[in-house]
Amino acid sequence: MQEAFHLSERRVCRAIEQPRSSQRYAMQTANQDKPLSERIVELARQFGRYGYRRITALLKNQGWSVNHKKVERIWRQEGLKVPQRQPKRGRLWLNDGTCVRLRAEHPNHVWSYDFVMDTTADGRPFRMLNVIDEYTRECLVIQVARRLKAGDVEACLTDLFCSRGIPEYIRSDNGSEFTAKSVRKWLDELGAKPLFIEPGSPWENGYVESFMENWAMNYSSERSFTPYRRLKF
Repeated sequence: MQEAFHLSERRVCRAIEQPRSSQRYAMQTANQDKPLSERIVELARQFGRYGYRRITALLKNQGWSVNHKKVERIWRQEGLKVPQRQPKRGRLWLNDGTCVRLRAEHPNHVWSYDFVMDTTADGRPFRMLNVIDEYTRECLVIQVARRLKAGDVEACLTDLFCSRGIPEYIRSDNGSEFTAKSVRKWLDELGAKPLFIEPGSPWENGYVESFMENWAMNYSSERSFTPYRRLKF
């Protein structure tokens, strides 16, 4: 108004009945509350699940003279927010029911298999196919080769079926070597039912993942490996 009508500050304040001290007042709370704001942000980082009320209690215990209303105002100014709780991981089954979390009840009931990769001393990669009996926790075979494809999976399983019998179920991830039509058709003809885990959910194939993790820890420390068939974990 003062600039639009080219009037003095004194006449404008007299017209609107506002004290000149109020017109010239400059907020000082930003600088005054800076140490408190820094402390609130520090506590929020340290205690990620605490809201402004619990932060207020911590401040009072540390000797700050402050109430929850002021802490809430600074909390909002700093853009602080308590993160939402992550949903608990559900039970191990698929939405479409193709891989119900089936617990092995006897030997040759549920097998699981998966690949693990590493490199030799010359930097060339190689793959290993691990087959586990989930009931006995026994590693039935570790097939090692530079390349392993769907045909190699069938050949490896054929040897196992001849020596150990055909399992009722075989659990695996959704790798192309396991989901190939030829492999699924071949297993169906033999009477072994494939169980495919949810994509991106390796914990659903926990037995073979645990075996490979333990193997990787031992292998990285010793850098020596002998493919025993009756290895357990």
